[in-house]
Amino acid sequence: MRFRRPAFLAVVLLLLVLAGLCLLTAPWWLAASARLLIQSDPPQHAQAILVLAGDQKGERVMKACELATAGLAPRVLVSGPTDIYGRNEANLAVEFAVKHGCPQSLLEPVAIQAFSTEEEASEFERELRARNITRLLIVTSNYHTARAGRIFRRRLGNAVEVRMFAAPDRLFDPDRWWQSREGQKTAFYEWSKTVSMVVGL
Repeated sequence: MRFRRPAFLAVVLLLLVLAGLCLLTAPWWLAASARLLIQSDPPQHAQAILVLAGDQKGERVMKACELATAGLAPRVLVSGPTDIYGRNEANLAVEFAVKHGCPQSLLEPVAIQAFSTEEEASEFERELRARNITRLLIVTSNYHTARAGRIFRRRLGNAVEVRMFAAPDRLFDPDRWWQSREGQKTAFYEWSKTVSMVVGL
């Protein structure tokens, strides 16, 4: 079937207009896509704060220390599922926080065996039950909060009230993540993991 020339030109013009609109509004929808990854609840008093593993810059543990120092919880559990050059990640995070002014009495490293957020939630399901913790504030990097919150709430069910708190990540600014290579990598990996979780991979 042959297109009539006026109709063909109209389609091309429409596509060009749509492409132009996408480019003009790119900062808006790129930022909106990043904010879908973020879920930060209003902080409330909890029995403990849990710092999820995976942050090598110390931003998660320092935000948790800030919240605990403000009186939101009496202790901070620091997840340590991996060893780094023979040292558990939780111990390294605690040492970093203490060096930067966090009272050591607030921090408790918890060594576990996990290779994903799903496995981390499974390990802490047992840990929280053993400690009789029913109100928990979880601190993780901003881009990780929505997915981690879904995982932990599904795993813990009604046994533990979970509230998420987003620690800022200097390598991932939701309003301009596409302007840096690290921001692009973070968004790509987190969206890949989110989609994989939704489709059951």
